[in-house]
Amino acid sequence: MKEPMTTEQLLQGLKHYRRIARQDMLRAAETPHPDAFLRHAESRREVYAELGRYAETHAPEDVVAYALELYRRLPFVTGTPEHEHSEIKGRENALENFFLLVGLDPKTRREARSHRPKLNAGLEASGAAQG
Repeated sequence: MKEPMTTEQLLQGLKHYRRIARQDMLRAAETPHPDAFLRHAESRREVYAELGRYAETHAPEDVVAYALELYRRLPFVTGTPEHEHSEIKGRENALENFFLLVGLDPKTRREARSHRPKLNAGLEASGAAQG
C-alpha cells in the first residue's frame, strides 16, 4: 500500500464507488445486455457495501487483507463472453477498484490472483456433488 489510509478515507472511497455502481444500475437498460450489466453493477455495489461494513469495525490493513481473501476465492472468468458470469466479473471489478483505491502493490494483487480457482473446477465440483 502507499501511504496508509484512515478508516474515514476508506469509507469515503467506498461510498464514492457505491454511487458509481448505483448510477450504472440506473443506466443498465441502455446497454446491449441490460440484465448482465445490472447484475454486474449490483454485485459491485454489494462488494463495496460489504467492505464498508467490515471497515467500520476493522483497521484499514485488515480490510485490505479481507478484500485479498475475497479476491483469492473468486473463480477465473476471464475470456468468457462479456455478458456471462456478470456477478463474478462485477465482484472482481469491485475488488480491483478497491485495490486501486488503497494503492495496493500490483505484485500483491498478482500473487492473490495466481491462487484463484478455475471456473470449470468449481463447476465440476458442484456437479459432482449433485450427481
